[in-house]
Amino acid sequence: MTRRSVSPKGGEEKSQSGSIRIMHTHAAGIDIGSRIHYVAVGADHDKEPVRSFGCLTPDMHEMARWLKACQVETIAMESTGVYWIPVMQVLESYGFEVFLVDARQAKNMPGRKTDVKDCQWIQELHTYGLLTRAFRPVQEMCVLRSYWRHRRNLVELTSMQIQWMQKSLEQMNLQLHKVLSDITGLTGMKIIRGIVGGQRDPMVLARMRHPRVRSSEETIVKALTGDWREEHLFTLGQALELYDFYQQKIEECDRRIEGYMKGLGKGGEVKPEEKVGSVKAHKKGVSFDLGSHLRALTGVDLTQIDGIDASTAQTVISEGGYDMSRFATEKHYSSWLGLCPNHQITGGKVRRRRTRKVGNRAAVALRLAAQSLCRSRTSLGSFYRRIKSRHCAAKAATATAHKLAVLIYRMLKYGMAYVDQGQEVYERQYNEGLMKRLAKQARQMGYQMVSLGTGEVVS
Repeated sequence: MTRRSVSPKGGEEKSQSGSIRIMHTHAAGIDIGSRIHYVAVGADHDKEPVRSFGCLTPDMHEMARWLKACQVETIAMESTGVYWIPVMQVLESYGFEVFLVDARQAKNMPGRKTDVKDCQWIQELHTYGLLTRAFRPVQEMCVLRSYWRHRRNLVELTSMQIQWMQKSLEQMNLQLHKVLSDITGLTGMKIIRGIVGGQRDPMVLARMRHPRVRSSEETIVKALTGDWREEHLFTLGQALELYDFYQQKIEECDRRIEGYMKGLGKGGEVKPEEKVGSVKAHKKGVSFDLGSHLRALTGVDLTQIDGIDASTAQTVISEGGYDMSRFATEKHYSSWLGLCPNHQITGGKVRRRRTRKVGNRAAVALRLAAQSLCRSRTSLGSFYRRIKSRHCAAKAATATAHKLAVLIYRMLKYGMAYVDQGQEVYERQYNEGLMKRLAKQARQMGYQMVSLGTGEVVS
């Protein structure tokens, strides 16, 4: 806090206790609610420093005009659900500097907790610069993020219909999922559509088998011999209808994403580059060439990194953007993702190192990409297996996801290309480093390391 004292020259000067000083003179704080927003300004800005406004758009404009009349320049508010989005959009249109802060920074309020005290506490913290602005991508990335998140919701709803179809088949003792690796494949969908269409003969249904299916027709006939109960046939038909509906909506969403990304590219369309030894795109992926659009947008090919496919790269870009200048270093980027240790020091000792619990979708995508490297014969795959052998699969996924985040940061910021060294090179370098550390420890203890094979002293 600041206090005033008389200077030797007879004037009045500010004296600081510690390093806390006023950072924002014309600051306001807003407690966001679903129906009412409470707004607080400094006591010297208005006779009624705390006012409440409704959540309707005219009420928000009235709130903005009142803040303008109070000569407010910067505003802080908590990120409560999605209620803050329309408020922030209205305030930014009036030219205010809006700080969106994490609710955990302002939750420790002294005294009894009320909405009025909440907004006053936020205003006071913001006045002294004790609130950190949350990261928010630029507007063009926010639009892309909304499209991509909606597409993911559609994919999850589609997966739910697949589970319902499998449950209906199981209840009729039709063990289709045990003879086919994927019931939504070419053979599986033909059989399910045949069942919904009224076909009950297992022999006829088994003839729909694709020649490349491993299970024989006789095995499929046995799996499709069950009891055809009307209630389960009804639920199967409903699930199939919803599955087709959501597939149609996913295609419409893909077209919207493709059209929007065409206007974001730095240059013209980039021709797809075939990766040597890469596996073809999964059939559940997007319906357009997402990789080429990402290369046109970022200028680099993130799919060169082992474990990163176009969908993972799209998730990372849509959540955090491709302008890495907003993060000072790769450590700041990893901290935002929640993929670095969160040291909690008490009494000069580190009591806890676990990563922060964050709901970052990009971090989840990177962890899934790291888990896909468990059997990869690459340097990243070897790193994952080494960490897993020392700790556990969860920590190995987090450590590998951190490496992936650093590689993405460097490629986006410096335009670097990723070249895999290979499993053999990584293991050789790791063993050489391990031998050097052991030799150094031996010298510190007054010993020498001698190779049993050659008899030479290891330096």
